[in-house]
Amino acid sequence: MARIIIVEDDSWMREELIDILQKEGLEAIAMTDFHDIALQIAALAPDLVLLDINLPEQSGFDICKSLKATGIGPILMLTSRDKLQDELHGLHLGADDYLTKPCNRDRLLARIQNLLRRFAGQPGLIDGGSFSLDPNTFTLYKGSQSLVLSANEGKILLALAQNRAEVVSKAALCECLWGTDQYIDENALQVNLTRLRKTLRQLNLENHIETIRGQGYRLRRQRKP
Repeated sequence: MARIIIVEDDSWMREELIDILQKEGLEAIAMTDFHDIALQIAALAPDLVLLDINLPEQSGFDICKSLKATGIGPILMLTSRDKLQDELHGLHLGADDYLTKPCNRDRLLARIQNLLRRFAGQPGLIDGGSFSLDPNTFTLYKGSQSLVLSANEGKILLALAQNRAEVVSKAALCECLWGTDQYIDENALQVNLTRLRKTLRQLNLENHIETIRGQGYRLRRQRKP
């Protein structure tokens, strides 16, 4: 039975969601104490979180960021906010879907089941040393900061993070990007690495990818403090 955590401060909406989920055979746990809520949710090890945005003490956006940084997911934002900028902001922080209230019961259940299927058996966050990477969404986390990488950027960084301190050959990276160990173009791999380094600059991580001349690339070894 999938465990669904409901983070909603409206008691009427909270009870309605519990009723909908339980009738569908899902385990529904509603949060009523909103202090240190991310820690409370993580301790319950949910299969999915239904998360409102307008909450006491902390916004749903901040909670979403905290949960994703610890590998909790999927997260479905369920809110009365219907502005596109709110939806895009939530998705950028790592939310896996977004629905506005009031929403159709069947639509809500369909979105929940879709997310549960998508995330079933998928790996959690990959430790890159000074950052973490969600291999499902290519969302990069460093402390309280996060950003979503493009598909090619994410594939390269994932290959490097999964082989930390080991050199990943150019052929192996080409296989990750294009399904072949043959160069698609002489400069194609270098162009993608340059783009990734430029993106990583936003989190001061651009120097974490080290070029090993004649061999390939690896994540730079971090000095112990």
